[in-house]
Amino acid sequence: MAKKHRSASEDEPPAAAEITELGAATKLSTKDYERELKKLHIELVKLQQWVVHKGLKVCIVFEGRDGAGKGGTIKALTERVSPRVFRVVALPAPTEREKSQMYFQRYMPHLPAAGEVVIFDRSWYNRAGVERVMGFCEPDEARKFLQGVPLVEHAMVDSGIILLKFWLEVSAEEQERRLRDRVEDGRKIWKLSPMDLKSFDKWDAYTEARDDMFAATDSSWAPWFVAPSEDKKRVRLNVISHLLAHVPYQELPAQKVVFPKRKIGRYQPADHPFRYLPERY
Repeated sequence: MAKKHRSASEDEPPAAAEITELGAATKLSTKDYERELKKLHIELVKLQQWVVHKGLKVCIVFEGRDGAGKGGTIKALTERVSPRVFRVVALPAPTEREKSQMYFQRYMPHLPAAGEVVIFDRSWYNRAGVERVMGFCEPDEARKFLQGVPLVEHAMVDSGIILLKFWLEVSAEEQERRLRDRVEDGRKIWKLSPMDLKSFDKWDAYTEARDDMFAATDSSWAPWFVAPSEDKKRVRLNVISHLLAHVPYQELPAQKVVFPKRKIGRYQPADHPFRYLPERY
């Protein structure tokens, strides 16, 4: 019999309740962060097993300004689960053929089937943000998109998809610090795209686009959840704990694992001149 997994508060898993005790104003140490993240990762594995067992369909949308921390949050969310269950979708710019299609058409094939969690690193909301602000679509196209989104998402939810939409909110000062850090840190330079530079001075335009998007698409069946991301460690923990609290799951009974007895030595390895890697470390 499956074990129901919930904390004393039905809205929060145990690890989430402990995170809140750390205090919002307290800077998380790496040790505290890794301790809490490990607890949440264990719960994500239980969630993964339940999703497969029950054939759930989960769709998670991450949106936010450049440098808000979407990529790091998604990495923290997926680093200990199976990529065959937790699938990340980050679509490139549309091809000429895709530009001629119905706008939502290129996203539909990526929606989850039974037993899948699909994570969109930016999504159909590109039209409400980047495309609108940077002039990649006409104002009328952006307006029609906002009118149609609630209907599409209602159909998704009616089909059995559990849809969660996260907006990572970062201040202008912190965004600039992170973007400049991408230039100075050789490990992060690939994150700085030409589009980041072109959109750098369009803060107000993005704010207006965000507000219009929320007004049109923050529905009762597919609400937006805003996650302050000034502290990267904290936002990752908060997003994962929120996910665990909003996708119902139970802990499946663990099966006893018994390793078979190994029989080694019946075969003698060939005397092949293996090319071993130089041990530089």
